[in-house]
Amino acid sequence: MDIVDELRAFVATARAGSFTAAADKLGVSNRLTSKYVAELEARLGVRLLQRTTRRVGLTPAGEDLLSRAPAVLDDLDALLGAAAEGSRGFAGIIRVSASSTFGEVYVAGMLGRFGADHPELTIDLRLSDRFVDLAADGIDLAFRVGRSDTLSIKARKLGDITAVLAASPEYLARNGTPAGPQDLAGHAFVIDTNRRGARHPIVRVDGSDVVLPMEGPLHVNSARAAAALSVAGHGIVFLPRFALADDLAAGRLVTVLEDTIAPRTAVSAVYLQGHTLPRKVRALIDFAAADIRTAGVL
Repeated sequence: MDIVDELRAFVATARAGSFTAAADKLGVSNRLTSKYVAELEARLGVRLLQRTTRRVGLTPAGEDLLSRAPAVLDDLDALLGAAAEGSRGFAGIIRVSASSTFGEVYVAGMLGRFGADHPELTIDLRLSDRFVDLAADGIDLAFRVGRSDTLSIKARKLGDITAVLAASPEYLARNGTPAGPQDLAGHAFVIDTNRRGARHPIVRVDGSDVVLPMEGPLHVNSARAAAALSVAGHGIVFLPRFALADDLAAGRLVTVLEDTIAPRTAVSAVYLQGHTLPRKVRALIDFAAADIRTAGVL
């Protein structure tokens, strides 16, 4: 039996916590996954997993192997991928994650442009407004707006996205247009709860940090829904400009205090620390770094 298959089965089972979940991820049967792991244990002469009726856990030997095996498999995949790609271009699959709004507004189109140059490549884009676990979800690359506190990932900054305050002309006609940050108190806000520090964001005003007093009865975990509520006259929103681009261009929303408040948020490509990046993933990061500056997102 191929030791590479055995290692893949072991790593998938150790990460997933069960043979069934590992088999689904590998696309093989539960019985075959269990067989591969058993044969690896026999080959090494040591037990790697503690089996129970519901879950599997790692033995000390299994923990040691799991700390090293993924890097070995990544290196092998990179070596084989480089040899194959050198003759026929990029192939296989890249699994990509992005937040819903940023993914719909920019990432999907960018991936389409990248994929057009590599017709043998399959790109699996998964949109979610949570920071997915790259290892557990099998994600090769994530495009993230904002800072991540996860220590196991590396990030390449692609640029900064500008956030703006905006409201409908009708709302401002009824409630007045703020002349400075101090005038925001008493205004109604539609709050996008996906944003870090959504109710009390810190921005730069004339070189100093200022906490925006954002209060309002409408909270929603969607930038697009927040924008729609603001268009309907329910309050001011504080969102990335890319999420408001169509409404601003059509005049359904207008910016507020844009010359006074200049908050910026990093957008980055992130991937797992300690993993050798396949050439196709590195090429996608390089492509995105150049493309994002010409797409009008920043």
